[in-house]
Amino acid sequence: MPHVYMLECADGTLYVGSTIDLERRLAQHAAGEGAAYTRRRLPVTLRWHAEFARIEDAFQWEKRLQGWSHAKRLAFAAGGLDAVRGWSARERREGKG
Repeated sequence: MPHVYMLECADGTLYVGSTIDLERRLAQHAAGEGAAYTRRRLPVTLRWHAEFARIEDAFQWEKRLQGWSHAKRLAFAAGGLDAVRGWSARERREGKG
């Protein structure tokens, strides 16, 4: 099944990716065989993940999360969508957040 995942790197930064085999991909990251970004920042810890029915949906969420700030990603990992409602600039401008 497709997954989106968030890793916390040794330097405190966050990495977001998607995969169809989460266990295999996490093992690759841990072994230094994952993305170049995580390879330079080992060890990594799984911070959050979600399963999706379609790879297209997982990829869409991956790109969405990648566009978020570090603080927003952490809040989302800890509390889900409710924790980040009102974080977008558009919602703040319109007085929704």
